[in-house]
Amino acid sequence: MPEPRPPMDGPATLRDVAERVGVSAMTASRALRDDPRVLPATRERIRSAAAELGYRPNEVARSLRLGRGTGLVGLVVTNLANPFYSRFALGVDSVIAGDGFKTVIGNTGQDLDAERELVADLVARRVDGIIAVPAAADHRHLAAAAADGVPVVLASRPPEGFDADCVLVDDFGGARAATARLIVRGHRRIGFLGSPPAVYTGTERLRGYAAALAAHRIPFDEHYVRQGQTEPREARRAAAELLALPEPPTALFCSNNRNTIGAFRALRASGTDTALAGFDDFELADALGLPLTLVAYDSDELGRAAGRLLADRMQGRESDPGRKPAPGPARRIVTPTSLVEYGS
Repeated sequence: MPEPRPPMDGPATLRDVAERVGVSAMTASRALRDDPRVLPATRERIRSAAAELGYRPNEVARSLRLGRGTGLVGLVVTNLANPFYSRFALGVDSVIAGDGFKTVIGNTGQDLDAERELVADLVARRVDGIIAVPAAADHRHLAAAAADGVPVVLASRPPEGFDADCVLVDDFGGARAATARLIVRGHRRIGFLGSPPAVYTGTERLRGYAAALAAHRIPFDEHYVRQGQTEPREARRAAAELLALPEPPTALFCSNNRNTIGAFRALRASGTDTALAGFDDFELADALGLPLTLVAYDSDELGRAAGRLLADRMQGRESDPGRKPAPGPARRIVTPTSLVEYGS
């Protein structure tokens, strides 16, 4: 038996396993692939040595050597702190995992430079496809990835300057319906809390809010609009500003769940009976203890739709990574919304 080796500085390699057993690296590789050319007793010794050393094969490197894809899909999102993205990611993964792919998630913090670097890194790592929630309207880096043969699907924002599949929510229609519900209940001074102007969903939801006001002949007043909040603490400050106006709004419409949570905290602190509506249903919304109107949609299904679009484009790339995405015109899927009422 070979003498015990000293502890290794890094992860065990195939050569380490081969040396432990006293065989060639080729024999060790064949044994770990259940190659019948290796005697059963030798295969068992090699497997035992691999387990003892904690050896894990580099499947990505092996796939590339064999001329196959990496089996990885990049998912680029803007804010992992938002529960929407966890549900969206689960939807994506539920589809692509069924085709044998793994999801690699990257967060951009709504920073375009970070997004460019992340997409470039995913392309360099030879991912088989990318699903991205763009941080801004500049999509040149995504267009470049698509031009290099990497299938790209966009979510929550349509592509700018190139053709690509995308999945969207009816942002305009949902915001218009929620604002109209507040108007029907007698509110005329309605505040708006939204994402940064560069965020497509926030802009579309502001447009829906304005359309509802116009339909009921209520002037659009910029004094009641606050944009740029991405976290509840920022939304709470923005809502507090609106509530401190000489003529404060009697209702607030929030363009996403982070703004709704912040607005709720501001309302609780102020003790007012200001009505609240928002985009995105969220867990425990029914336990807040106040009347609340939310625009709801299936975020899991949004992810599944994006996964299905990407899976269609990736057909055949696992066996031939040089192959271009499956041909066909760009497709757009729009997820419908509905209004959900909580509280009395």
